[in-house]
Amino acid sequence: MTATEVSPDPRPTRPSPLRRLLPGPPGAAGARGSTLLRHLVLAVLAGTAVVLLTNQLAPYQNLQVARVCAFLCVTAGYTVLVGLNGQLSLGHGALMATGAYTVALMQQGFDERAVQGRWILPLSLLLAVVVTAAAGLVIGLAAARLRGPYLAGVTLAVATLVPAITTIFTDVFNGEQGLRFPMETPPAFLGAYFQPERWLAWVALLAALLTMLLMANLVRSRFGRSLRAVRDDEVAARLAGIHVARNQVLAFVVSAACAGLGGGVYAVLTATVAPGKFSLDLSLFLLMAIVIGGLGSLAGAVWGAILLVALQDLPSLITETFTLPSGLAQRLEGNLALAVFGLILIVVMLAAPGGLHGAARALTARLRARRRAARR
Repeated sequence: MTATEVSPDPRPTRPSPLRRLLPGPPGAAGARGSTLLRHLVLAVLAGTAVVLLTNQLAPYQNLQVARVCAFLCVTAGYTVLVGLNGQLSLGHGALMATGAYTVALMQQGFDERAVQGRWILPLSLLLAVVVTAAAGLVIGLAAARLRGPYLAGVTLAVATLVPAITTIFTDVFNGEQGLRFPMETPPAFLGAYFQPERWLAWVALLAALLTMLLMANLVRSRFGRSLRAVRDDEVAARLAGIHVARNQVLAFVVSAACAGLGGGVYAVLTATVAPGKFSLDLSLFLLMAIVIGGLGSLAGAVWGAILLVALQDLPSLITETFTLPSGLAQRLEGNLALAVFGLILIVVMLAAPGGLHGAARALTARLRARRRAARR
């Protein structure tokens, strides 16, 4: 060996923090496979637990479970967009409306032509996902170069534009009255007296489990790591070879597809779709829900979906509990839920910046530390 030659360093070099977020070698498929299996087992266990729970609940409570599952489809995809990729959207209520109207038009069209079959509902939901994903692609391409308040402004315009379209083309969407279609009934093999609300809860549960399974694997995948790298530092991600704009558009498409599925399931639960159900307030509720639940975590999306259902019923619960003047009751019906949501958001951000999921994790870690200290 000559003096100019340098002997190779036997110590392995540690990758930078950004490099550890980037895609791994192509052969590293074993860990991903075990992650998929673990998520499948968790999904089966969670689904079994919820099915057993619905067998014990009253019809209205089963509808509440179904609504939570429908919103969970939306909050899971919304968490990927905002929490994982750092894009702020205020138009997910409109994306839910896109999926809901797609399902309503499909179901209504099949009913008018006397077409029947168990395949109609899955086909309608699939088309809702495809149509909303296409809408998300258009919005994502238009907003690919926008950041922060500019992106929020564009999506805010979408949130106000979609309900307006339904009132302009009244021949198709029936204006403010909305569209009605036959309610989904349980299959015959479940028996003539099977609770329809329980069947709807199972349909919504299947959609929510499928969404959570796909999103959980997406978060752990190469694409998920790329999304986090773009969120943390766009310049560094671009220097590392990540196509920033393409990742942001794909994140919007994935999130929109989830919103379309959630909107479609929500339409199936009520068998009706109207523009008043997908106002700007709904978009604000969705954003506050994922922040309160825990931004960037799919467990936080579960908390957010539960809060959405629980707090939207709060005004009617208060007006039914207390005898209030009719004028005051009407004002509370429209504004109390948003005010309570805002108040909870402020309290949670001050007390637990990581949201309810972050607070639960901190509490669990503290209890474990106390248990270890007691054993010593």
